[in-house]
Amino acid sequence: MDIEDDEEHIDSIAHHGHRDGNGILPVSGLYENWFLEYASYVILERAVPNLFDGLKPVQRRILHVMKEMDDGRFNKVANIIGSAMQYHPHGDAAIGEAILNMGQKDLMIETQGNWGDIRTGDSAAAPRYIEARLSKFALEVTFNEETTEWQLSYDGRKKEPITLPVKFPLVLAQGVEGIAVGLATKIMPHNFIELCEASIDLLKGKRVSVFPDFPTGGMADFTNYNEGKRGGKIRCRAKIESADGKKVLIKEIPFATTTESVIDSILKANDNGKIKIKKVIDNTAKDVEIEVQLAPGVSTDMTIDALYAFTDCEVSISPNACVITEDKPVFYSINDILRQSTENTLHLLKRELENELGHLENKWHFSSLEKIFIENKIYRHIEDCESWEEILKMIDTKIKPFKKLLRRPVTMDDIAKLPEIRIKRISKYDAFKADEYIKGLEEQIGHVKNHLDNLTDFAIDYFKNLIKKYGKGRERKTEIRMFDKIETNVVAVANEKLYANYAEGFVGYGLKKDTYICDCSDIDDIIAFRKNGTYVVSKVSEKQFLGKDLLYVDVYRKNDERKVYNVAYYDGKSGVSFVKRFNVLGVIRDKEYDITMGTSGSKLLYFTANNNSEAEKIGIHLSNMASAKVKYFDYDFATLDIKGRSSKGNTLTKHPIRKIELKEKGKSTFKGRDIWYDLDIGRLNVDGRGQYLGNFTSDEKIIILFNDGSYELTDNELSNRYTTNDIYLIQKFHEKQPINVLHYDASSKNYYVKRFLIETSTVGKKFSFINEKPGSKLILASTHENPEIEIKTVSAKGEKKTESILLADFIEVKGWKALGNKITYDNFKSAKLLSEKIGAWQEEETENSNDKSSKDADGGIVIDELDGQKTLF
Repeated sequence: MDIEDDEEHIDSIAHHGHRDGNGILPVSGLYENWFLEYASYVILERAVPNLFDGLKPVQRRILHVMKEMDDGRFNKVANIIGSAMQYHPHGDAAIGEAILNMGQKDLMIETQGNWGDIRTGDSAAAPRYIEARLSKFALEVTFNEETTEWQLSYDGRKKEPITLPVKFPLVLAQGVEGIAVGLATKIMPHNFIELCEASIDLLKGKRVSVFPDFPTGGMADFTNYNEGKRGGKIRCRAKIESADGKKVLIKEIPFATTTESVIDSILKANDNGKIKIKKVIDNTAKDVEIEVQLAPGVSTDMTIDALYAFTDCEVSISPNACVITEDKPVFYSINDILRQSTENTLHLLKRELENELGHLENKWHFSSLEKIFIENKIYRHIEDCESWEEILKMIDTKIKPFKKLLRRPVTMDDIAKLPEIRIKRISKYDAFKADEYIKGLEEQIGHVKNHLDNLTDFAIDYFKNLIKKYGKGRERKTEIRMFDKIETNVVAVANEKLYANYAEGFVGYGLKKDTYICDCSDIDDIIAFRKNGTYVVSKVSEKQFLGKDLLYVDVYRKNDERKVYNVAYYDGKSGVSFVKRFNVLGVIRDKEYDITMGTSGSKLLYFTANNNSEAEKIGIHLSNMASAKVKYFDYDFATLDIKGRSSKGNTLTKHPIRKIELKEKGKSTFKGRDIWYDLDIGRLNVDGRGQYLGNFTSDEKIIILFNDGSYELTDNELSNRYTTNDIYLIQKFHEKQPINVLHYDASSKNYYVKRFLIETSTVGKKFSFINEKPGSKLILASTHENPEIEIKTVSAKGEKKTESILLADFIEVKGWKALGNKITYDNFKSAKLLSEKIGAWQEEETENSNDKSSKDADGGIVIDELDGQKTLF
């Protein structure tokens, strides 16, 4: 946004108010007229870019001045600012800020000196120390005097362009942000190459959709982008890597942040107890690197999630595409702006071709007249004429027989140029060269006419040429991803200790003298059950009253299906005792709920909270006054289904109960959970997104084979974070599962096959199963019992061979550090997986999960790079 002093402008428009007969100006009219004119002025002349050249007035004037000053050399920015003030009446500060902004975008202006750094927020040097000139790209696509519409500058002394004839969607490439009066615009920068390719697709009649590309890199989720219109939202994230389990490295930062602001937000989150870190070090030089050292015992995956949740490592941006067209601000979608920009480019190219054709035809016309004038020696008759009028009349008469050979009528201006031909030129006139020159002009005219007849193809070639000339180094920097939703209360560090006074009903982290419950964060919710069968969920605080006679207090996790409550309660109305098992998946905060049927006299007889759906056995002692013959019996909660919290439950007994005791601790009735791997976000989930990995109990593991020839075992926690591009294979781990590998060993320069079992049990640590010498690489890998691979080789004599090998027959299972058996003595060319035999452990997995439509044969993902293509096995 430009911030300038507009008092002079307000004074200049004051006379527009309408006065009454007594010369008094009503306040209502004054406000209406002044405000409307001022708002219109700021919108049209200051803050919002024009649709067709993508420039604000100050930017347009800067480029115009730089074109006037252009001699191929750099100019001091201070000189450019001074010259621009002839056209822009708002002071040097606004012009300086605008030129720095354009220079940092590295598209229209070529810079020299210290222009600052958008990544770190470092400011540029003073304008007298830095230099600039127009880039070759700007010179090619921006300027053409013949297709430019002009107007007088603010003081009437100079001409300036109304809009520049920009043949490129500049407003989308550079992006723009401006705050006017009553409206604002915010258009994100887009990728140069993608814009050119999208324009080509539009010219071919295809539908397109483009997404922003930020100079700071990072990752972005455009799910709710809404084509850049009002109401859309972009989620931008830093690129964060885990390093040696003790620190994380921030390699790229979100758009509109700096390394300084990111570090400040991390320190603030640490001070507020949201994350636990030991130190933050800014190692940024050529590339961004912020090193975050973790406190002992802190998980890197949880820290990365917490950084996204509580710091500027994730920011939301709300686009609002507004541009000026026909002297009015209009809200467009990004795709509409691109379409209109492409149409404008097509129109400008047509005008340039028509102008070029006119110039060529004029050259042909005069060259033909000159040829007639000289070859027919018409110039000799000039000395017989006594006046200029007689000379022109004579020439007109002499060339009259040849006029039919020309392409347009001969004007007096054409005739007037002929006597001005120098005698030296006439004496050295070469008819052959003249004919060749005219022939060349005719060829050029033919090319231009062909371009006009095939204007769309010409425009397509124009955009392709832009990519070829200026596209190098402008590849996409921002990775397009879909982000998962981070539950802040899950990833927040437990920075408080929760206490409860069960009898009095007070709960909070300020009750230091009462019963300790657990560690929690200050954004957690807590759940409290009372002896009368009611419970409530409330936000944790220093001290709050949740009702007397509390029975159970804990941190509440929404949608936790594994947490199961086993309850026996007495119904006060019927006198019957019931048992039930239930989850508390979702509640309204501070609303009271009832486990019982809510009748008077109802109460809890037995209650347990089970984190992994354990179901115990209990012993029920009936009252001595009960009419039942058997006064004691057992009950197993495992026979009871888990239902909703409002369910009535099953009848336990109709007789009065004296007491209930725990007879046998229960085992989990949870049969495990189905887990999928989402390749787009690199996270595990239970929602069915991505590839099915299998059904997991809490102690079962996941194995990952990486493209660099290493493997890692992880647990199946949904908080785990994986980098899909680094993964060759990810699936459920089985101890008896053989790993089959074809790899290249850089030390011996040969290809080997090996089969091994995972012998390590450490979770979260990588182990390399191929040679770590540079040049060694993984070719193929499979976890099937006996995969078949096809090898293509070329012998020393040039004979091509293809052979198939069953790996289980070729080599036995050995240790994971073994080199393996050499696969061939000929020159290796390629290998591919043909078929795989499912082992016994895989048959069981397939039978148990044959209803999962998104899984592959072994419940895992194998991504193989062969001949530059990824193949899903």
